[in-house]
Amino acid sequence: MTQPSVYAVQKPLKAKYQSAPELATVVDHARTSGDVAEDPFHSRVEPMDGCGVSIPVGVHAGVGGLHDAPTPGDLLCAALAACQDSAIRMVANLLGIELTALEVRVSATVDLRGALGMEASVPVGFQSMTCDVQLKVKEGTSPALLEKLQVAAQRCCVVRQTLHAPPPIVTRFST
Repeated sequence: MTQPSVYAVQKPLKAKYQSAPELATVVDHARTSGDVAEDPFHSRVEPMDGCGVSIPVGVHAGVGGLHDAPTPGDLLCAALAACQDSAIRMVANLLGIELTALEVRVSATVDLRGALGMEASVPVGFQSMTCDVQLKVKEGTSPALLEKLQVAAQRCCVVRQTLHAPPPIVTRFST
């Protein structure tokens, strides 16, 4: 089966965004909906409006939850893994690198004392994240081309770059 060419798909998009930069701005969405609003340990998240996919969300056992469903931290790791994976696949396609295997595994470490409000000096949030990429390519691929793939794939991974330089976040409550 012939794989689609990222170059062919992106060429008209780049031309469109060059002539009308405002069209390059997109907005992604996610929303939660819990089956029972009073349940402090469970909810659901729909990662794209109208996609028909609803992911159960649980609370980590380390903060008192049952840890019987992916936690928000797991979903953040999943977002980074998925974005890095797709960036690698697209850049490899652009560079003409034939991937034979790809797995991206993300882990994140957090000191839960911050989330539990136990110590003001302990930040709330992950203190470190590691993205391990297991990559196999067609034999004979040049090391220089592989280096180019790694640099470009990290540079164009939106989630990775967002975590490196987070945007301001506005939270609005309405009742």
